[in-house]
Amino acid sequence: MFKNLTPRQIAFYSSGVHTLFALALILLLIWSGLITITPMVVVIFLVINFIISSLIGHFFINKFVYRRIKLIYKIIHDNKVSLSKDRQSNPDIQSNVIEDVGVKVTEWVENQQATIDNLRTLENYRRDFLGNVSHELKTPIFNIQGYVHTLLDGAVEDPQLSYKYLDRAAKNIDRLQTIVQDLESISKLELGELVLEMSRFDIRQLTEEVFEELELIAGEKKIRLTFKEGASVGYHVFADREYIRQVLINLINNSIKYGREGGQAKVSFYNMDNYILVEVADNGAGIEKHDLKRVFDRFYRVDKSRSRMAGGSGLGLSIVKHILEAHNQTVNVRSTPGEGSTFNFTLKKARK
Repeated sequence: MFKNLTPRQIAFYSSGVHTLFALALILLLIWSGLITITPMVVVIFLVINFIISSLIGHFFINKFVYRRIKLIYKIIHDNKVSLSKDRQSNPDIQSNVIEDVGVKVTEWVENQQATIDNLRTLENYRRDFLGNVSHELKTPIFNIQGYVHTLLDGAVEDPQLSYKYLDRAAKNIDRLQTIVQDLESISKLELGELVLEMSRFDIRQLTEEVFEELELIAGEKKIRLTFKEGASVGYHVFADREYIRQVLINLINNSIKYGREGGQAKVSFYNMDNYILVEVADNGAGIEKHDLKRVFDRFYRVDKSRSRMAGGSGLGLSIVKHILEAHNQTVNVRSTPGEGSTFNFTLKKARK
């Protein structure tokens, strides 16, 4: 009964208690013979006492409690947190404002903490990104610098040595160019500047083109590029053909880089009503469980030394993720260490 009272109820009940005390005092004085008073006068006195004490109680609660609670509501409202539903900065005095303001303050604190945690996460992400960018750029730049200075110091006079150093410098320049181009692509994708040219095309035919493009690289590691049994039927999808080509190149190229020598990179297609599920699998070293959730982060490498030896910018999977998100699709990975990894994504099926 007396739980979660509103300010007006508090004033009402406190006036009732005050009136009872007044009645008890009057009865005590009448019983002791100190005063003589008629019952009607007692009733009138108690009513007047109740009304006056209620008004006084209400006044002081409004002045010293309600206004301060109102100020708390206003601060919370001005900070645009925890009032997303009612958007009211003035609490209703007939409601349970004392308990409500406790809830609002708790929500405000939780939202502030969530904001702080999010800012810390973004700051850590920014710090890691800058560190990774500088490290990725530093390696080829230092290599180029070393080869050029060696040539300037006299190695240019030796045709065989100069050719070898120039060839190595050129490869590092190509790597720098790849990193810069991928960073530009990531920037456009994150800023929403990617313009998709949607069209209907055969996903199997596109995959065959990618196989032809990567067959020399796969041949160096004796990796076979194949389709899974049952994937002989082509499926028509509705997407940006060139961007999906880039997705397939990145995923299949990863399967070649990190696949087992003499193994295979296998592509599968699955009909899922309105979508086509595409899977790219290898039988390489696989990915540990704690690395799976970060494989799509920019510059994140599962095996850093081995990954850099394999080349690339470290942005391939991040680009894949952004391209598919631009298509309102997702990419996922499952992996078993020692057995291999499988990346899969969906594409919207084209209408006939």
